[in-house]
Amino acid sequence: METLPGNGGGAIQASLGGRYALALFELARDAKTIDAVEQSLSTVRDALAQSDTLRDLTTSPMVSRGAAVKAISAVADELGVDATTKNFLGVLAENHRLGALAKIIKAYRTLAAQHRGEIAAEVTSAHPLSEEQVIELKHQLRQRVGREVSVDLNVDPSLLGGLVVRVGSQMIDSSIRTRLNTLAQAMKG
Repeated sequence: METLPGNGGGAIQASLGGRYALALFELARDAKTIDAVEQSLSTVRDALAQSDTLRDLTTSPMVSRGAAVKAISAVADELGVDATTKNFLGVLAENHRLGALAKIIKAYRTLAAQHRGEIAAEVTSAHPLSEEQVIELKHQLRQRVGREVSVDLNVDPSLLGGLVVRVGSQMIDSSIRTRLNTLAQAMKG
């Protein structure tokens, strides 16, 4: 199994999630379905963010293997994920590894971006960004890092406004929450 560098300077396969992501990436690469699997994983990530029931399914130790396999298969069918991703989710359920799904998805996206010659950026905003804002953000990041950027968008209303961008080990925090906290610390003396 090849070792690909991750965003933190360590190897992607160093963690459990990284090893599973690398295995999935190699399967997708061999089947020439890297983009389809990435899209399916994004769909699963969004579903995890929106569904307490799905989050419970992936994290509860009380769900038996058989029940988890059946449930995740039904979820995969409902979400319309590709066959490789559906089979992979079944393997995770069988091995009681659905709890690592968020880390696996993040590591896979990093591998896919590296494969395309891009660098992965994790962007968190207070509100969903418009398509135009995403295009402009990618443009600004491309100018800053000197190569194409793949963005992973997240929403966190507690930021109040602004963005938090992580590119590799670098973080750019322009959130209003951070600015207010900085101001409060300065006022304390």
